[in-house]
Amino acid sequence: MSQNNIKRAAQAARHNKTVQFRLTPFAAAVAAVAFLAAGGVQAQEKSASELQAEVTRLQQALEKAQQDLNKKQGVAAPAPAPVAAPVATVAPAAEENVALDAVVIRSRNRIEKLQDVPLSVSVVTGKELDRTGADDIKAITQRLGNVSWNQGNQRTSSLSIRGIGKQSQTEAQDPSVGVIVDGVNFAYNALTSSFNYHDVEAVEVTRGPQGTLLGKNTSLGVINISTRKPSFTPSADYSLTLGQRDRVIGKLAAGGPIVEDLLAWRGAFVVDKGRGDMINADNRDQSYQNIDRVSGRVQFLLTPTADFNARLALEMQPRAGEYTNGRTINTPTPTVYSNGTTNTLGTDAKTRLSRGWFTQQGNYTYEKDYLYGGRNGNSVNADTARPLVTGSRGASLELNWNVADHTLTSITAYKDYHFNAVNDEGTPFDIHRNSGGFWNDYSQRSQELRISSKAGGFVDYQAGLYLINVSNSSEYQREWGNDAGAWFANNGQYGRLSATAAGQVLMQNSLDRLTMAYNSPTGLQSIKNKSGAIFAQANWHLTEPLTLTTGIRLTREDRTNTGSSFVRDYGNGAELNPVAVNGVQLGGFASNSQGVLGTNNATQLSLADKVANKYFGVAVDPGNPGAAYNSLTADQKRQVSDAKAIRASQMGVLFNQTRAESYRDTQPAFVVSPSYKFNPNQTGYFSWQYGEKAGISQLTNGLSNLVKPEKTNSFELGLKSALLDKTLILNTALYLTKIRDYQQSVRVLDQYTTGLNADGTNYYTSATGNVAKVEAKGIEVDGVYGGIRNVTLRFAGSYNDARYKDFKNAALANEDNYSGAPAYTDFTGKTLPGASKWAFNFGGDYRKPVLGDKEFHASFNTAYYSRFNSDNSLSTYGWISDYSTTDLAIGIGRTDKSYDVSLLVKNAFADDTPLSKSWNSYNPATQRWFGVMFTGKL
Repeated sequence: MSQNNIKRAAQAARHNKTVQFRLTPFAAAVAAVAFLAAGGVQAQEKSASELQAEVTRLQQALEKAQQDLNKKQGVAAPAPAPVAAPVATVAPAAEENVALDAVVIRSRNRIEKLQDVPLSVSVVTGKELDRTGADDIKAITQRLGNVSWNQGNQRTSSLSIRGIGKQSQTEAQDPSVGVIVDGVNFAYNALTSSFNYHDVEAVEVTRGPQGTLLGKNTSLGVINISTRKPSFTPSADYSLTLGQRDRVIGKLAAGGPIVEDLLAWRGAFVVDKGRGDMINADNRDQSYQNIDRVSGRVQFLLTPTADFNARLALEMQPRAGEYTNGRTINTPTPTVYSNGTTNTLGTDAKTRLSRGWFTQQGNYTYEKDYLYGGRNGNSVNADTARPLVTGSRGASLELNWNVADHTLTSITAYKDYHFNAVNDEGTPFDIHRNSGGFWNDYSQRSQELRISSKAGGFVDYQAGLYLINVSNSSEYQREWGNDAGAWFANNGQYGRLSATAAGQVLMQNSLDRLTMAYNSPTGLQSIKNKSGAIFAQANWHLTEPLTLTTGIRLTREDRTNTGSSFVRDYGNGAELNPVAVNGVQLGGFASNSQGVLGTNNATQLSLADKVANKYFGVAVDPGNPGAAYNSLTADQKRQVSDAKAIRASQMGVLFNQTRAESYRDTQPAFVVSPSYKFNPNQTGYFSWQYGEKAGISQLTNGLSNLVKPEKTNSFELGLKSALLDKTLILNTALYLTKIRDYQQSVRVLDQYTTGLNADGTNYYTSATGNVAKVEAKGIEVDGVYGGIRNVTLRFAGSYNDARYKDFKNAALANEDNYSGAPAYTDFTGKTLPGASKWAFNFGGDYRKPVLGDKEFHASFNTAYYSRFNSDNSLSTYGWISDYSTTDLAIGIGRTDKSYDVSLLVKNAFADDTPLSKSWNSYNPATQRWFGVMFTGKL
């Protein structure tokens, strides 16, 4: 019996307030022996069968002793906890003495043996993560099978399962892959990105639609992260890591009783700081992919009786900044399109940086500084670079009651998240003071009520209610600088404006300090998502080997979105505004492409005169509005027209506050899964899981563009085996996932532009929409081998074929966007972006006693991915070749864990495969990193 289960049993006996009692001396002795067998230092090696038999006898003896005592006292005995048995072959002082076939998971809200759950589930323990310093979501997913972390910034990164889910999330969209931390669902994709997951007990990934058991429904699967909970056993563990690029990571996890047998606590704290692997040449103290994180979590456990406990968790990560956006290596833009026609590079950086406006800074050139990472090959050059600022707070209260062979659970939770990105276009010039970045203030409030029956008998079941209220205030910011006009002018405009001093001032003021809540996809959004659900799941034990799992969920969705796009500050050129854009009045005067005045009122004519005076020094006659402007030469009027055109083109679409069509619907989900235990070591299962992801309330160019819900059917046929005297766990699953109305970026009719031009032509734009059909099929293998003395090996692999089955309105890749190209293309039959055909991860742990009370240990993890296309438009330039990355740890310490020192190496073999590529840039791999980690107990 595991140490924690023994402890809980003993505490349950001590804490009951109705009848006070203690374990009998016999039961206490049995508990002590069981503790030594399950968690203490082993004196000698034993066979798997001997250890299994021993722990079974110990458990039965303890349970009988407690039952006898409870019977005498008139107290109902709690349901026995699952047993964690010793390893098949155990070296002296082994750290984890759990039989490979007895690994337990919590993905279905109760502690169950992994081998008995009829679903494709992978598990990685917190101890394994600790050994190699893997505490961010990317490192965690590299240790889980058929799961990918798609690197973006803290907001745009995403999780994929079975090759589906790479496409970036919009603010109003649910994540495809759910994340649950200690029972609390994260309903916003960005919540997983910029955190250290410290003091973790285990991480589990459950594949396929989820929702008939707990929390929020998800369409592709769930990653469930469980942290270590408060205990009445005092403990204090620390870790200090010093590494390359000034990296310092300090961690502390401590806890114990506050009031013995009544109130316990546990705290986990992390400080993680270090420089990035790319330097900003404009400010060499700034580095990209730096780390700046401080976080803390404190938990309190109250156990007033054996039948009730309460756990309060408080967490915070104060706002801090990390440079992520702009970690890009620029390459020359191809000069030929896919159809053989010439790309004139009219708007390319090469053309723009060759203009006299930019060549005046003679020490900066396109060839030597803009391309290929600059002069040192590993830098960016950004004059207004700012870090991406993130921060979060959270609180949850979990209550558990044991009543009449049932457990009632309540989880009340709050979580918020702040994100602020201020970006630069990647040059040392004042083109953008913010080339576009979101300011998000997100919050969610959730309540879950759940009842779980005692396991066993003909049927055991769980049922519950789940409510969540999400609010997200999201603004897409953009600001231009005094070099922006010269950058965004077309060749004709630049030639005319740069020819005179007045024209140069007009060109500068055309955009300087213009600040907007910019339409990408909407300037300012107020997103409100409300969900309420009822769910239930039952395991029907039809015969001893045959169990049928059934579950159902009904979710009521109510989603609204109100948005607007507007100018926050007109900057230095307010007089160059258009008269109006899309009915939004901007106060400008009317003139044609040659600068000739149109129909204007007296106020507008006076504004035109102001332009003539400000830029050309023409005297204004207040009694004759318009005369000063009309006195300008044709060339001067054309210069005014050019400046106004530059300004209007960058302003884009404006619209007053508009409410998008709401999404309201009741969505079903279900699971049907029979499993059959062929023998004690082999279980087969089939599952059919169905789920839906809510539709999206959104605006496209100021007009409502409702996205339909995503509907997923997932089928699995699996076999879970314990082989070679239980030294090998081998789980396999064949799967087929079929999705209708998959939510991602598509080409849609641009009603705004079509109506504005009114020339009989339909215009299209890219927006979040629906792909008719997507399918993924393949095989997954997950296993652990412990048959080698002192060694444990973990492996997972998959073959995955994820394709668009019906996608006729995809966006064109850059190389296909030539003059006269169609508005969209057909991706039917093509592999999804980010989906590798083959993927595996392989990890090992070697531990051997040395020098008496010392232990030598070495661990590694290798993650491999076959080639995939990193570009969402499936550009031929977006292919990433197959690659692997390996993390290593080697060290020595005391067997009692009082101290330990390890050498850590991330990306040990310096793989330099880019993370993503486009036709004129790539995101380079994270460089190899060395560190030394000191751990111990206080």
